[in-house]
Amino acid sequence: VFGKDINLILVLSNLSSDRKSVRVDMSASTILYTRRTVAEILKAATSVELGPKQGKHIRVKIPYTHYGRYLTTDKRIQVTALCEVMRTHGLKLLVEKTIILEDTNIIIKLPRRVVVNKAVSLEISYANPLPEPVSRCVLLVTLMNQQVKINLARLAPRERSKIYFEFTPRRAGPLQLQVDFSCDKFSHVKGFVTIAVASA
Repeated sequence: VFGKDINLILVLSNLSSDRKSVRVDMSASTILYTRRTVAEILKAATSVELGPKQGKHIRVKIPYTHYGRYLTTDKRIQVTALCEVMRTHGLKLLVEKTIILEDTNIIIKLPRRVVVNKAVSLEISYANPLPEPVSRCVLLVTLMNQQVKINLARLAPRERSKIYFEFTPRRAGPLQLQVDFSCDKFSHVKGFVTIAVASA
């Protein structure tokens, strides 16, 4: 989840009946959706001894403090592990994983029934998932082809807050509401709901 430390486990297994020494070079970078690298956030190397038919786990931790300021709106991190079996004339194996961090920031609560030409009040809650305060918070609400920009107070670390948004639907049928939350530390955290508007 965005704002939390990332914990990974690399599993190595020796399927042979011989003892193996494996060197593991690990790296992680923030990337765009095109896979273009933005910044390297982790570089580590370790060596592992594997007995016959033995498996071992290598734990990797990427703290938020390492990746936070380098993350783009794509919220993608690419992790690679180059595993080299020693004394086997350069036998190598490359393992890659792309992590897409999830947002859990926006929650939109609707009333049980929404009726055309009657005022509706929605609850929109938003959060700062980071271990540091954020300021210049802005909520952009898009509904019925109109955008409303709402300036919000700063949020303390891990704080959740909420606002109430009122509107009157002018026609029956499905209506899409989109919310976009931005601040000085991250931007474009989105949430949306489809509202079923009933006839009067």
